[in-house]
Amino acid sequence: MSISDPTTAYKMAAIENAPPLKIVRMLYQGCLRFLGQASEAYSSGDFPRFTERVGKAEAIISELRCSLDSEAAPEICHELEGLYLYTSSRMIQAIADQSDERVEEARSVVQTLLTAWNDLEMRPS
Repeated sequence: MSISDPTTAYKMAAIENAPPLKIVRMLYQGCLRFLGQASEAYSSGDFPRFTERVGKAEAIISELRCSLDSEAAPEICHELEGLYLYTSSRMIQAIADQSDERVEEARSVVQTLLTAWNDLEMRPS
């Protein structure tokens, strides 16, 4: 696969070579970005965009859930899976109800998770 745009090639290489912790943080950040865009769409009455953006955020959470390795850390994976399931349910409900309140509930959980991962990275080895 040939990539003609140097910026795109650089971004792809940065992601492919990123450590797992950074990738998880990037996924949380992307999820938060999509949820913020969903809230903006809700405020402007653009419900198709609202639905699409919430759906993108939910897809990220689903992917994070699928990537859990319960053999490596069963307790942490169990806790994260519960948080991911809750967050996903809030997003699905947000779409069903066209509710920005549900988006905020999901956003709050994802922001808390991102903060925890950021704190983990800052801890000395």
